[in-house]
Order: sequence, then C-alpha cells, then structure tokens
Amino acid sequence: MSNNESDLDAVTLEIIRNQLEGVAEEMGEVLITSAYSPNIKERRDCSTALFDADGRLIAQAEHIPVHLGAMPEAVDAVLDHDPQSGDVFVLNDPFAGGTHLPDITMVSPITLDETESAEGSGEIVGYAVSRAHHADVGGMTPGSMPAGAREIQQEGLRLPPTRLVDNGEINANVRKLILANVRNSRERWADLRAQIAANERGGERLRALLNEHGRDELLAAFDAVIDYSRKRVETELAELPDGTWEANDVLEGDGVTDAEIPIAVTVELDGGEASVDFAGTAEQVAGNLNAPLAVAKSAVYFVVRCVTDPEIPPNQGCYEPISVHVPSGSLLNPESPAAVVGGNVETSQRVTDVTFAALAKAAPEVVPAGGQGTMNNLTIGGRTDDEDSPEEFSYYETIGGGFGARPSKDGMDGVQVGMTNTLNTPVEALEAAYPLSVERYALRPGSGGSGRYRGGLGIERSVTLGTDATVSLLTERRRTAPRGIAGGEDGATGENLIDDEPVPAKTTREVEAGTTVTVRTPGGGGHGDPDERDGALEERDRVDGKTGTEDQS
Repeated sequence: MSNNESDLDAVTLEIIRNQLEGVAEEMGEVLITSAYSPNIKERRDCSTALFDADGRLIAQAEHIPVHLGAMPEAVDAVLDHDPQSGDVFVLNDPFAGGTHLPDITMVSPITLDETESAEGSGEIVGYAVSRAHHADVGGMTPGSMPAGAREIQQEGLRLPPTRLVDNGEINANVRKLILANVRNSRERWADLRAQIAANERGGERLRALLNEHGRDELLAAFDAVIDYSRKRVETELAELPDGTWEANDVLEGDGVTDAEIPIAVTVELDGGEASVDFAGTAEQVAGNLNAPLAVAKSAVYFVVRCVTDPEIPPNQGCYEPISVHVPSGSLLNPESPAAVVGGNVETSQRVTDVTFAALAKAAPEVVPAGGQGTMNNLTIGGRTDDEDSPEEFSYYETIGGGFGARPSKDGMDGVQVGMTNTLNTPVEALEAAYPLSVERYALRPGSGGSGRYRGGLGIERSVTLGTDATVSLLTERRRTAPRGIAGGEDGATGENLIDDEPVPAKTTREVEAGTTVTVRTPGGGGHGDPDERDGALEERDRVDGKTGTEDQS
C-alpha cells in the first residue's frame, strides 16, 4: 500500500485511529465475557488486535505485552497458507508463529462484505486476531506447564496454522483432533468459541468502519497511523543519547539442571534507531526456558515502549525503528524440538530486565529499578473427588510481586510486572471453580528494596488442595535478587514451599489432598540512597505495616 497520509487531515486520522483501537478493545471484551475458564474470564490472560491485509499491526487492545509484540509472527505464518474469506486459522506452534503451546491464536480474514454479494467484496482488507492462554493443551502434566520438559512434544498439542473454520463452517475433524488431545475438553471448546466470537466482532466492526469512511480512506488511514507511530518513536529515540550500552543477567536453571544461564544484551542507539543484539547469550538449553525469537522481540518492544511516550499509538510503526539480533540455536532463538513453555513466561522477563538495565544508562530519569523479574507460574491439575461424575481441572495463575522503585516514586506493591498484565483470580472465583482453598493472600512486609524510593512489596499466596493433584511451579528470582539502582538496595528473593518444605524454582510434583502450596514472590529493587528517603514516607510504610519482616506463621 502507498503512503496516503497527506490525503487525510489530522482530525479524521485521529478519529479513525481511536475507532480502530476501540474495535480491538471491544474484541477483548467479547472474548473475556464469553470465555468459560477463570484464566480468561477472571484473569484476562488474553489479547486482541487488528492487522491490515499485509499482516501489519494497525491497532491493539492494551492487554498482555508478551502476546502483543509476538502476534505479527502468527499473522505472517497464516499468510503463507492462502487465507480466504470465511476462514478462521488456529495455531500455537512456537516454531510457526506461536509463543508457547498454551497460548492459542486465532486469525480471521476480514473482507469488505461478509456475504460477498457485491463485486470485489471478497477482497481481504485486514485480519482480526485473538490470543488466549488456555488452562490445558495436553502434554505430560495437567496445565501443560511441566517444569522438567525436554522437548516441545511433552508440553502439549502442537498446532501449525490450521483452518478450524473453513468457508464459514467449523471443521469437525479439526475440532475433534484438538479436543481429543486436551484435558477438560468442554472448557477448552467454550474458550475457543469465545475467541471465534471475538474475531467475528472485529470483522463486523471493521466492516462498519469501511461503510462509514469508504475503502480508500480507511486503508489510507492504516498507512497513516503506522507512519505516525514510526515517526513518533524515531523522534523519541533520537532524543536519547547516541551510544552503545551493555547489560547481562542470569536465569536460575532450566528445570533440568540448576546451572545459571547467562543472557547478555548490547543496545546501540543511533539517531532515532535502536539495535538490540543478544550475542553472548547462552545456547539453547535442555529444559523449557528456551524462548522463540518472537518472544525476545516482544520483550524488547515492550521496553522501548516504556522508555518512549506511552501515548504513541501501539502498532507496527512502533517496531520499525527497532532491530533485534539473536544467534540461531541460542536460548532466545531455539531450534525445534526445543521445549519452550517457560521461555514465554520466565525468560521473557529476564530479557526485559537486561534490556531495561542497558537503557538505564541512556535514560536514567525513566528506567525503574529491577522488578520481581518472574511471573511465579503456579499450575495445579487433576480430577475432582466427585464419585458420581469426577471432572478434570487445571488451575493456572501468575502471581504478582514487587515493581521496581521509580526515579521519583516508590514501586507498586503486589502487581504483575514486565511481560504480563493479568489480573489475579479472585478467591471466591478460584474456590468456586476448583477443589482448592486459599489459606493466605497478603503482601510481604519488608520485601521491597530500600532506597530513596522503596521497591514494591512481594506477595504470599497459600493454596490448599482438596484432592490429589499435580503441582507445577515455574518461577525465578529465588536465588538472584531484583536489582536496586542508583544506590538502592536489592529486593527480596522469592520462595516456594510445599507443606512448609522449600522446593526448587522449577518443580513438578504429585501431591495428596490436604497439601498446601505457598508461593512467596520477590520484592522490587530500591532506587537511590536509602539515607535520602523522606521520613514521612518511612512513617507511612510503618503505619501501613509494610516495613519489618513478614509473618510466616
């Protein structure tokens, strides 16, 4: 498509931009309200977006960072399969457009006229895309997040781009194939139908915009909003000092061994462009912390978004000034059949950390101290004890922790940090849906790193099982603390316990009914010299019970 930005006045462009983002947001609302599983309905572990006919991101809802930056790879993969009007493609293969197997993506072509009654109405003008984390997609353990997986086949059903809907009709054979390979198939199908409904809503609303503005004006707006975002990001990057900065960090083992896994980054800023190179990062590993290239790119894009104006419309233009270089066969660009389920959730967090650390030297007034640096993935699955009709269940949660202290504010307490943006599962919803009970859910006093501004506090969450089950934990920052910055102190490390027994950061265990699983999440690092902290802030923390040591009774 040609760049027709000059044909649109600024007011019209701003109206259309907001309308496109509104379509993406409405798709997300349809998905969330239509889904059945608490992971999507309550936690909102899902994302929605619109793409143009060339596979360029034009609008997204502000959902999950690790989903959104990686979605273009999924659309590119579908474009290779000759999508037609009336199709809906489903995929989750990390080596063909996906990120990890639980994240299932649906891609639906959008044509000018759903009925194709008018001449030329079958032209594809865009794609509606939804991605959701499904609580189980098969594999060696319930919840499809096994700590010790060594190859992707152990992690669940692997779907390359496949027509689930063909010419408007659900392909019954594909549906049967998917549902035969997952646990709790009724819940899986309900969530898949919710994704189809979300994409259908995206198609309806985009066609309404085509009728309102006309084909040529709307397609010109696609070009214009992308070009606008690209120029804005280039301008923001140009305001940072040119130079090259490096940082490195480690992961605490891959679930197979406890050996530290290095991640290194070099960031070069040059006149409005950013080059991010991960040479020096470890080779791909035996365990499941390998992260597909799309995940590494997504983490970098997220960090650049954070150090530039957040009001810049999020679309393909934001990514164009950024190049990401990763050696093939490395931890961040693995080759099949590498296990990857932990790479999407844990390695992505460390990529975020090291990229922030490098850019902190270029933009110290913007970059916070280290956040908790983990998603604290807890998965519990099994069968209920109902003698008449036992049912399979899979509970999955990422647990919030401490946000790093900011240059002018304390870090936030007990929030999702970095590459995830989900809510928690409300206690009432969790206990109604699963044979589980929440014994404790509280902030961890004293877990935030000291500084002129304090790091955010971590969380303690204890869950007791009402039936025998499999417990899987994929966590980080249990040995290496979230870093303080500018003289601030490190945040507290996290801890995992099963019946008060400490267990490794990555572990899968069979446990009996009555077992209690406790996850204590890391606090954020502090910012600035602790001796410079305002006494009024210290007193406020004391009154609020945020100082001292946590009660672990």
